[in-house]
This record gives sequence, C-alpha cells and structure tokens, in this order.
Amino acid sequence: MSESSNVPPAQPARAAIWKRVVAVILDFFTVFYLGGLAIGRVTGGVSGGSFDLSGMPALVLFALIAVYFYVCRRHLGGTLWDRIFRIARPQPE
Repeated sequence: MSESSNVPPAQPARAAIWKRVVAVILDFFTVFYLGGLAIGRVTGGVSGGSFDLSGMPALVLFALIAVYFYVCRRHLGGTLWDRIFRIARPQPE
C-alpha cells in the first residue's frame, strides 16, 4: 500500500479577505433587490423600479436571503458572487 493513499486531499487556498467580504455584500444586495422586486410584484408593493415592503412581505424577504445563503453555501458550493470571484468553499462531508 502506498503512503499517498493515507494523505488527505489538499484544501483549496483561502481567498483574500477582501474578496470574501465584497462577495457577501454583493450577494446580500443582489438578493435583497431582486427578491424585494419579486415579492413586491406579487404583493403590490412595487412602484417604478423600487419596492416598499412591510410586515409579512418584509419577513419573507429576509427569510429568502437567509435561505439563499444557506442553500448556496451548504449545498451548491458557493453563492453567485463566490463563483464570480472564484472563491472555493470547502464542502461538508
């Protein structure tokens, strides 16, 4: 048996902190704006290119943001901006 079979796979190099911070901020604003527009259209809270959500639609938007980050990072290997900045996320086993 060779020794190389006992060596764990190498972890990808961590991305620069500025890339990780900018990716999170851009992901938040992207999902906030697109999700807000989508929920606003359904609930009638859209006027022009902006939206006004309060009460339950606002809670649904924040739940959507939380689900986006959870699903993308945990199950899809990274968010939209993680992929654009080529930030490798280690997958849980």
